[in-house]
This record gives sequence, C-alpha cells and structure tokens, in this order.
Amino acid sequence: MERAIARIGGRQDNVITDDQLLAAGSTRGAIAHRTRVKRMQRLHRGVYLLGAAPPSPMARARAGVLACQPDAVASHRSAACLFGLLPEIEGADVHVTVARRNPGIHPGIRLHRVKELARPDVTTISGIPVTSMARTICDLAATETARDTEHAFQEALYRDKTIDRAIAAVLGREPRRRAAPTIRSLLQDPRLTRSERERRVLKLIAQAQLPKPLTNVPLHGYVADVFWPQHNLILEFDGWQAHGHRHAFESNRKRDQVMLAAGLRTLRVTDRQLTNEPIALTARIAQSMR
Repeated sequence: MERAIARIGGRQDNVITDDQLLAAGSTRGAIAHRTRVKRMQRLHRGVYLLGAAPPSPMARARAGVLACQPDAVASHRSAACLFGLLPEIEGADVHVTVARRNPGIHPGIRLHRVKELARPDVTTISGIPVTSMARTICDLAATETARDTEHAFQEALYRDKTIDRAIAAVLGREPRRRAAPTIRSLLQDPRLTRSERERRVLKLIAQAQLPKPLTNVPLHGYVADVFWPQHNLILEFDGWQAHGHRHAFESNRKRDQVMLAAGLRTLRVTDRQLTNEPIALTARIAQSMR
C-alpha cells in the first residue's frame, strides 16, 4: 500500500485524492490518522499533500483542479504561473475554471464558471489541465492589474510571435467576454522597428526645440540608443520583441545600474508612448534634462 501511495504521489507532485488513497488500500480511518500525525496535509476537501513540506505552485494548481474535477482546469493567475508568465502570489487562492457545473465551495480556490471551454482553450502542463496561453492572457485582463496583464502578454509574445493571433481567436469565440477592450488594446499596441523609433523620437525632440542628441553611442560596454552628454541623460527604447521578456528585464536593470554608477540617468520609452503619448513623452524628456 505504501509503495502504491508513493507511486501516485510521485506522479502528481505529492498530491493525492482520498479516492486514490482508498483505491491503494487505505481506509477512512487511516487517512484521518495520516493527517493527524502530519504524514500528509489536507489541501482541499478530499485532496491531500504527502509529507509536511509546503506545496509547490505546481502542487497547489494540481490540488485545485483535483478538488473541482472532473473537467476542471487551472486558469487565470494560476495558469500564468505554470506557464512562467507571472510569479505566484504567496497565500493567494488557486484559480480554477469549470464549464457549466458548480463543484461547490472550496476554501482556497477561486472558482470561475463559464458556459463552455473550447478545445483550443485547454492544454496540459505536466499532466495538469490548464487554460491555453492565449486564453490565460484573456482571463488575466479580468482579474489582474493592467501592468501584470501586459507583462504576461509581453512574455508570451517573446516565446510565441503568433500569440496575438491565438488571443484574437479567443476573442472571436467570446467577443463579449469581460475586459475584452483591454485585450484588444494589447493586440493593437504598436510595435515599431528600431529605425522607426529613432526617427520618431528625433522628430519629437526637434519639434520641441530640445537639444539635439547623439544616437547609438558606445558607453561603458553598452550602446546607448539616444544620449545627451551635456545632461548626462540616456534614452532607451523598450520595444517588446527586444525587451519584453524576463531575461532582458534583468539585463536592462543591470545596464541602468552601470550607467547610474557612472553618473548617467536612463529614461526608458515604450512604443505605446511614442505612438499614443508623444506630448507627454516630450514633457518627460524635457523635465529629465533639468
């Protein structure tokens, strides 16, 4: 019996259900005893974690899905964590989506009920049913901050350059879904080439009669996109393809720290700001020169 339980737990991030325990030869009394002596922890009604260690994000998501089975999927922020699009929030509920039915109240689970989960909207990660990456981003727009939703979209776009088409397909199936305008604004967000960014920012600078900068200047092991030496000011373009993923984020922070240690300030500019907020952007550049 112990080997059977260990095998099941080994396949499921140490998560196991009471039905699986009973099928392995345990009894209700033995299950209660295991919990009482802390050989396993009760995560949800009928779902346990073997051992005394805290559950991993994968185990938490799996437990939430098992508690709401059948046909339940990890979704929203929980799915984003499994995809690596966003970090887990410690102590937060597990997001689970089910179609049509009501599996009841489970403390620690944030339940989302929908009329239907289309086949393209569901996939698996390590055997855990989860909403597709495109559906996950659409769901995030309804529950998370705009900043987190945009970050998740940037990370997804870095991994899959066609993710915007998949997201558009989700919207096509559910055009009236909550936060649809937010998602559409992400899809319509401008993505400029490096030369187009440079051309636009130089035009703004000239129109505002600001000092003419240098461009593509080698500085302290890097190349500054735009540089005003007389103001110790650098302007860097934050395009999604180049800067939207976590590894580039870390690299950019290191770069900014190197420049700051050399007495140089860095102003980062996005494609959206260049296209949709030119006046506000020009004002920020001017203020940074003071």
